[in-house]
Amino acid sequence: MKKILAGLAFTVCAALLAAEPALAISRYNSTGMSCAAVQRTIAREGAVILRYPSRNRARLTLYDRYVADSRFCDGHEFADRAAVPTADTPSCPVRACKRRPDPEDCFPLQPGCFRF
Repeated sequence: MKKILAGLAFTVCAALLAAEPALAISRYNSTGMSCAAVQRTIAREGAVILRYPSRNRARLTLYDRYVADSRFCDGHEFADRAAVPTADTPSCPVRACKRRPDPEDCFPLQPGCFRF
């Protein structure tokens, strides 16, 4: 009986671990890539970490997680417009997860709000 329970517990744990999404995420230096390459990489991988130098402070590296769309954000977030510097443009359009506004703070057509 103990062997059966142990086997069942192992099977359940293995199934739960297999159902978890992979936590590995690729990291790139956005200034070493063209804007088109950054956008293709995000579209292909779904979510990436991009690093780039701060515009305001020398020797400070900034980074954030950028996504293809809201499916790659947590349930309380949505994919909002953002921009990162790349090798060919100082402001390449991408998307980053942002917290959804509280429903009582929303106005019609505000990004992240669901008004019907």
